[in-house]
Parts: sequence; C-alpha cells; structure tokens
Amino acid sequence: MPQPRMMLVVTGDDFGYCPRRNRGIVDCFLAGGISNVSLLVNASAAKDAADLAKRYSIPIGLHANLSEGTPVCQSLQASTLTNQCGFFHGKMGFRQALERGQLSMKQVELELRAQVRLFIELTGHLPHHMDGHQHVHVLPEVRDVFAQVLSDLRIPYTRVPVEPGLHSCTWLPAHLHRFYMQVEKDALDSIPVFSRYGIRWPDVYLGLTTMGQNMSIHSLQRALSHAFAAGPSGTTSSSASGSSQPVIKAELMVHPGYPSHPHEGGCGEGPDDFSQSAERQHELNVLKDPSLLALYSQERVQLCAFKDL
Repeated sequence: MPQPRMMLVVTGDDFGYCPRRNRGIVDCFLAGGISNVSLLVNASAAKDAADLAKRYSIPIGLHANLSEGTPVCQSLQASTLTNQCGFFHGKMGFRQALERGQLSMKQVELELRAQVRLFIELTGHLPHHMDGHQHVHVLPEVRDVFAQVLSDLRIPYTRVPVEPGLHSCTWLPAHLHRFYMQVEKDALDSIPVFSRYGIRWPDVYLGLTTMGQNMSIHSLQRALSHAFAAGPSGTTSSSASGSSQPVIKAELMVHPGYPSHPHEGGCGEGPDDFSQSAERQHELNVLKDPSLLALYSQERVQLCAFKDL
C-alpha cells in the first residue's frame, strides 16, 4: 500500500465472553477483519481467550468491567459495586448508583487494579491499552480513578468514544441515540482528565453508529468519510493535501463473534441478549467481507494495533 492516510485499530470487544465469541473473534482476526482485541478478564472464557491471543499473536488490551458479572477482587464480592446477589449493578444500574453517590471510588480503584493483575497473569504482560466495558471508564469520578490507574501502571492508551457523524445519525432508535449522546458528553468531559495524566487515545473514534444490524460496507464507508473529514486530533484536514497530509489515527470498536449459546458464557450471570444476538455474526460477516478489505486498500487505510500507533 502507498503511504496510508489512516492507521486504523479495529478492536474486537468482549474477548473472553464465551467460547463462541472467542472463536468468532479469532476467525475475524485471521481473516484480516480486526487487528486488536479487548479482554474481559472476569468472563467465563477469559483464560481460553488469552491462550488464543498468545497462539495467534493477537494484540490484546483490557476491557475493564465494572457493570457485568462479578468482581475479580475477592474482597469486593459484598461492596458498593455489587447488588445483594454479589453481581455488578448492570449497565444502567451502575450509572444510577453512581448518580446517587452510592459507589466507593476506592473500591473502583481496587477492582481496576485487580483486573490489571489478572490480565497480566493471563497474558504475561501489561495491557497495550485499557478501555471500559459499556463505556464506564468515561463516567464522572470513575474517569479520574481510571486515569490514575493507567498513569501509575504506565498503560499508554485508552478509548475516548466521541464519534464524528453521531449527531446526524437518523437510523438509531431514540433510546440508543440518547444513551450515545450521554456517552459522548461523558467522553468529552474525560478529555481534560486523561490529558492531565498523560493518557493517549487515537484522533478519531468510530463504532457507535455501525454496531450490529447498522454495520454494512456502506455504513463503514460513511464512518471512514466522517473520520477523514475530522482529520488528526479531530481538527479539519481540508487544508492539507498530497503527501503533506498527516496520517489519521483512528479506532473502530466492533463486536463480532458466533452468537453465544444460552447458559454458556457471560461474566457469571450467563450470556446476555447482546451476545446471543445474530447481530454478532452479522458483524463478523461484514468485517471479513473481501469488499471491505478492498475498501480499506482503496482508501489507504492500514489496520494496526494500539502498540503500532
């Protein structure tokens, strides 16, 4: 490929969730559809996932989880982070407990550090990057603890989910659009915190508008167009031309896999509807499509991992 216009990290989230998700993610990597994975260390097939990453040399980071399943830190089984059954409060439950001031940030820190330790035990190295399952890492208060942990442990990269084109996205259901807009607000508010701690992230984030059934060659092409328009560090690059144009660094978040079987996988409560959905295989099929790989080549998009940025 000539000089790339974009270095694109395509991250398969939820690695370790169940054997079928693992197999789909590996198949996607081997087909050139993803270039990076994010591991849920508290998921039922996390060890299998870590072993697969070693076997196939898959670049791997940590998908820090404070919302689904059970804590890794044994002392937090009964804590502000868990309900009466010992499970995390859930995607919205975590946010509600945070808003009510019911979560201990000291316990958040203990759990994040425990998850990094387990990641190292499973993989043999520090994560190349660390983000949050269901975007918990950009939430108020949590973001400060998260940044402190990354800074202390010298984990260089995270994810800032601010997606160009989200505001003009008309095909998302209203409840999802509202949730994504709140994620974006939280992410924007996280930028000064992450900057203060010296944490880095790619220039452009993609993935909210192309998830599940909304993923297609056309939607990914549109997302790439928005990324090119945003330019490096989210600034317009219209004035740059030819070889002088700086290379854009971007991340595309994806969730490919073979759908989970009921009662197999998850983080302690069994697999959720998201993981059992046929949309997981739909994403896998699109990401492996030779016409998408041809589009990358045509647009001079080079897939890479966080460690290559």
